[in-house]
Amino acid sequence: MAKKVIMDVDTGTDDAVALMVAALSPDIDLLAATTVNGNTRVVNCTENTLRVFDYIGADIPVYQGCPAPMVATLTPGRQPEQSADHTHQIHGEYLELPEAKSKAEEKHAVCFLIETLLASDGDITLIPVGPLTNIGMAIRMEPRILEKIPEIVIMGGGVRLNNITPAAEFNFWADPEAAKIVMNCGRPIRLVPLDATHKAYVTKEDSDRIKNIGTPGAIASAIVINHRMAGYKAIQPMEIAESVPVHDALAVCSVIDPTVITTHHLHVDVDISGGVADGQSVADMTKKADKKPPNAYVALDADREKYIDMLCEILANTI
Repeated sequence: MAKKVIMDVDTGTDDAVALMVAALSPDIDLLAATTVNGNTRVVNCTENTLRVFDYIGADIPVYQGCPAPMVATLTPGRQPEQSADHTHQIHGEYLELPEAKSKAEEKHAVCFLIETLLASDGDITLIPVGPLTNIGMAIRMEPRILEKIPEIVIMGGGVRLNNITPAAEFNFWADPEAAKIVMNCGRPIRLVPLDATHKAYVTKEDSDRIKNIGTPGAIASAIVINHRMAGYKAIQPMEIAESVPVHDALAVCSVIDPTVITTHHLHVDVDISGGVADGQSVADMTKKADKKPPNAYVALDADREKYIDMLCEILANTI
């Protein structure tokens, strides 16, 4: 039976591939997508999400969420302007896909999450792959949703590898307070950080292989992967030439086949100091007897070949 899923996205290039994988996989029943401010403004993320679904012919509702982090932007200088330049070069404001003809739902994403989870049978997995503002706000507004969530699969954080600052990955850094709320919410968490996503890099050869499949999902994925690859080459070169991590799709693939990642049961917290470590995901890998109990299964490695094969197999599907 297909697993019921709600994705929370800040679409973006890697989010676009993740959405298509979720929508096209027979193992996932994608109930909805909620959007959040992150890679670009939330209104752009909503438009991009609609573009993706329209392009592949998926009739999946989209709910727009929070336009800013919970509190981070209240402190002047806490999130420097150069972060916008960084994400713009990798993602751009809009995906290179036709403008959406469909429209987002009227209901706010946080309200939708609360109402849907409370009315559920406790069988909806959340896959947030952007800043965790919507999920954190939903937990704060209605803690009863927690008992209805079987698992939260997060793309975010970094144990040994980071990107937006020396200490932090972008999604956690963009809303550290929300990340801290979610990581400490007490529900089962699978965390797919940069450590794993960079092991599952996609090469130009892989992108060409995907494009040659010829389906709408494959063509669109190749378009956004190539755009992403050019952005990384310009501002964040990879060790493997002509390659790029497609972070968010790995989180979705880990729900379909958990063996695509290798996890360790660890305690993870998030720094909200506002200082040089702001947004850092702090994973306790010590052997101390009095350490805090694990709260997440953290992926530190990935099976790259299996990941690419999964992308090709799933993106060959059509609606």
